[in-house]
Amino acid sequence: MGRLRVGIVGYGNLGRGVEMAIRQNPDVELVCILTRRQPASVSSAVEVAHVSDAAKYQGKVDVMILCGGSATDLPEQGPQFASLFNTVDSFDTHAKIPDYFAQVDAAAKQSGHASVISTGWDPGLFSLNRLLADSVLPEGKEYTFWGKGVSQGHSDAIRRVKGVKNGIQYTIPHESAVSKVRAGENPELSTRDKHLRECFIVAEEGADRAAIEREIKTMPNYFSDYETVVHFIDEQEMQRNHSAMPHGGLVFRSGKTGESSTQIIEFGLKLDSNPEFTASVLVAYARAIARYAAEGFKGAKTVFDIPFAYLSAKSGDQLRSEML
Repeated sequence: MGRLRVGIVGYGNLGRGVEMAIRQNPDVELVCILTRRQPASVSSAVEVAHVSDAAKYQGKVDVMILCGGSATDLPEQGPQFASLFNTVDSFDTHAKIPDYFAQVDAAAKQSGHASVISTGWDPGLFSLNRLLADSVLPEGKEYTFWGKGVSQGHSDAIRRVKGVKNGIQYTIPHESAVSKVRAGENPELSTRDKHLRECFIVAEEGADRAAIEREIKTMPNYFSDYETVVHFIDEQEMQRNHSAMPHGGLVFRSGKTGESSTQIIEFGLKLDSNPEFTASVLVAYARAIARYAAEGFKGAKTVFDIPFAYLSAKSGDQLRSEML
C-alpha cells in the first residue's frame, strides 16, 4: 500500500491534533481540511474547503478523519461521510454507541465504504483493555476512572448550552475509590462514587446563569448521573488557568484465580494533551480501516474488530522480530 491519503473534517483542537500526528507518520499524507468556517480563515499548507464541497474529494482521499464533537456533529456527519468515504471517528457517547454503529454501518455498506467508529482512548484503548482483562479474569470486577483532566466531549456539550460563551469540564476521580480498588477490596461503586465533574463557564452577557447550571447538571449521558460542580468565571481567568487540555485515567480488573489468589490488571494513561493523543489514535486506526477497505470490507467496525498489527506501519516480519 502506498502513502495513505487522508482528509480532516473539522479543524478544532482535535483536527489540529490530527494534522500534527500526520507529520509523525511518514506513510500518511494530508490531502485536505474540510471546515464549516470560511476556508480562507484557516491557515494550512494543504487545501482547505467547506464541508459542503466534500464530494469533490472522492477518489482523492483514502480515509476521512472526522474530528467533530459527539454531541451534535458526529451523529449527523458519521453516516453522511460514510456514504462518501472510508472514515474513522472518535464518537464517545457510550450509551449511544450501538445506535451510532448501526447508522454508520448501514451507510458504509450501502455506499461500499469501510468505517471504524469510537476510536481514541475511551472509548478506544480503554475498551480494548476492558475486553482483554475481562477475558483473562472472568471472575472479577472492572473499574474505569477518568482524569483528572479535560473531557473534550463534555466540554463541547457544555459549550452548546444556551447562554454559554466558553466552557471547559474536568473529570476528577475520587482518590478514596481508586485506593480501594487498587487494594483489591472490590468495592461496589456507583457512578457518583467514582467521579466528580467540575465545569468552568464563561457566560454570555445577560445570560441566565441559574438556567445554565440547571441544564448542565441535568444533561443525560453527560452530567445527570454524576456529582457536578459549576463555576462561573470571566474570559481572562479561562485563558489564564484553563487553556491546557491534560487528561488520563485508569482501567482496573480485580479478580480471583484458583482458590484464593487475587489478581489485579491495571492500565493507565497520563496525557499532557488529550486532543493530540486522541488524534494519534485516530491516525493509527485510519491506517487500519484503509487496509480493510483495500481487502474489500464494507461496513463499520469498532476497535474490538481490528487486530493491533493493522494499526502499525511496520511489516509482520518487523513486528515479530521487534515486539513479540
